[in-house]
Amino acid sequence: MRRLWVWGIIFLFGLSLPSAWAQKTVRLSIATGGTGGVYYPMGGGMANIISKYIPYTEATAEVTTASVDNCRLVDAGKAELALIMADTGWDAYQGRAQFKEKVPLRTVAVLYPNNMHIVTLEGKGIEKVTDLKGKRVSTGAPGSGTEVMALRVIEAFGLDPTKDMTRDKLGVSESAGALKDRKIDAFFWVGGLPTAAITDLGATPGIKMKLIGHLDGLTKMRETYGPIYVKGVIPAKTYPGQEVDVPITVVWNLLVCHEKMKGDIAYDILKTLFDHKPELINVHREARWLSLEYQPTGASPIPFHPGAIRYFTEKGLKIK
Repeated sequence: MRRLWVWGIIFLFGLSLPSAWAQKTVRLSIATGGTGGVYYPMGGGMANIISKYIPYTEATAEVTTASVDNCRLVDAGKAELALIMADTGWDAYQGRAQFKEKVPLRTVAVLYPNNMHIVTLEGKGIEKVTDLKGKRVSTGAPGSGTEVMALRVIEAFGLDPTKDMTRDKLGVSESAGALKDRKIDAFFWVGGLPTAAITDLGATPGIKMKLIGHLDGLTKMRETYGPIYVKGVIPAKTYPGQEVDVPITVVWNLLVCHEKMKGDIAYDILKTLFDHKPELINVHREARWLSLEYQPTGASPIPFHPGAIRYFTEKGLKIK
């Protein structure tokens, strides 16, 4: 009799079993980066949390070449969420540099600082950025935020990345492997701390890895591209054999979506990530930076999505 009563209620109110027990009706693709960086594990952790705690949503993390392509994937409707660098996102939003048209991005959250690494080995004769002249250097995968920022760092020191060096275009894992095999002299990588591929390189027997400071180029970068770039440091002991702090340039990472994402979905995603932040930190420690205090600081030049504004307003923040 009880079973018949339940079915009667469902029939009476026009409900169906799928709607009553919240099926996964929303599919979200999260554009991340290469497997050797931070974007991919971070995005994978987000996908797991979103799928686990938002009843109507199934999310997956996709391997990509990172920021530039991620903006394009969102624009084309092939990704609903993306992890990107703020400088690349700003170019996309304005339709400049590598973007021929404006990309209607919106910020969901400011995530964590992206630290520019310039990695070489002892014995390569590289002590400063200008020593890269005449060397073979990887400036990041094509279509990556690393490539965008690396070229700007090189430019800030008065070098021409095409004329003054032989340039390879490799992701972080491939760059670390090429440096280990002595096929390149140095590589650029912008990412979280620590980055697994660089940790593995530093721990390789017979390898003496070295990080090159480049904070002297910050003023020129800010003059040319605005206040998106800030000073930072890779603390001593971050990587095997790294005995001193290394002064660097930093740009923040963002979680973005298309402006047309429904407000309730953006709100639920953001609330879920904040509510389950400890689980995300267990995936990668850089998730510790996901904090209310970093949202209204101007770290994102891209407007926030209305769903995100709703969440932050409820938390007492004033964000436009």
